[in-house]
This record gives sequence, C-alpha cells and structure tokens, in this order.
Amino acid sequence: MKALLETLAAQAVCGFAWLVTGVRANWIGCVPEKRCRVYFANHNSHGDFVLIWSVLPRALRAATRPVAGADYWLKDAPRRFLGARVFRAVLIERDADKRTGDPVAQMAEAIDRGDSLILFPEGTRNTTETRLLPFKSGLYHLAAQRPNIECVPVWIENLNRVLPKGERVPVPLLCSVSFGTPIIIEPDEPKDAFLHRARDGLLAIAPRDAAPTPPDLT
Repeated sequence: MKALLETLAAQAVCGFAWLVTGVRANWIGCVPEKRCRVYFANHNSHGDFVLIWSVLPRALRAATRPVAGADYWLKDAPRRFLGARVFRAVLIERDADKRTGDPVAQMAEAIDRGDSLILFPEGTRNTTETRLLPFKSGLYHLAAQRPNIECVPVWIENLNRVLPKGERVPVPLLCSVSFGTPIIIEPDEPKDAFLHRARDGLLAIAPRDAAPTPPDLT
C-alpha cells in the first residue's frame, strides 16, 4: 500500500509540473541513459529539482535523488513524506553547527548505491539579476571523491517566473530544462579550475538573453 501511495504521489507531482509549466527537456550535450550521474543546475526556485526530476525518463527518475535541505523537508509530515519517500532526497543539514555527518560523504554514499544526484552548486536560491552566484565547493569535493562520475550541467529556464519568491500560487508559464555536456574531474585538477569548468559548462547552455554573470569568484 505504501509503495502504491508513493507511486501515485510521484505521478501527481510530475503531472502538476507538466500541467503548470509545459516543461520540455532539451538534451543538448548528452542523451538520457541509465548511468550514475550528478546533475548540477542553476537555482532560482524551491521547485527547481522537481522540474529536473519530472523531465527525466521514468527509469532514470527512479534512480535519481535530489540533494536538499533537511530543515525544509523535515518541517512537517507532508514534506517528510515527499522528501523521504517520494523523492528519496539526500537530506543535508544546512546549518554547519547542527551537522552530525559529512554532507559530501552522504552524497558519495548515494552514488555508491548506484543513484544519480541533483544538486545546486550555488548553495542557495539566486534572487539577484545575475545568471549564477559563485559555486560552493561541494561539487568539487564530491567529484574528487568519485572521480569517474559524470557531472552534467542543467539549465532551468523560467521557473523563477512561475513561482516567484514569496508566492505560493504558481503562474502558468512555459519552462525548459536543458542538459549540457558532462564533465569529469581531471587527475590532480585544482578546485578553482574544476569549478570554473563547471560554471562554463552551465553558462554554455544558458539562454543568450539571460542576465549577465559577475566575474568568477570561486
């Protein structure tokens, strides 16, 4: 019964995302295939990972887990059900003082189980007029610990307009999710060099009319 409820909830989430956003997937630099990957994306809305998750083919979706804030997804029973049972999220404690484990180790453990991940290297929602905030170091440390993993840049377009900050009711608007060319960390590659390549890979699939990006400060 629990499995059926989780399946129905997943279908409902995907159906709602498709209905409100008409979202389409653009596989520009790679193809959807069942292999372990880290999908890293720009972050403008609480619904970002839902949109990525919903456009993946069903077989990939079942093996793909978002990396999300424990404080948000453990806040009440409905969110706990969705986060833990439907999305199977890797829940990270964002407050370093409250952490009892290593977030990178949590993500690496999920990869070792054969799961792909969705994460947002900016670390927080970007509410500025620029395309990307400076990347945090988590993506680099994860790639360094699992050097064979493909890191796929993913650009989400328009979702910040569908669900603006502070709003609870979404505004119907067409959205797209573009998947770029995967990158793999090079032997002994420095953190700044890897994160610079990751940012470049993400910006390469961003719309040309998007807002400008400040200098890379990673």
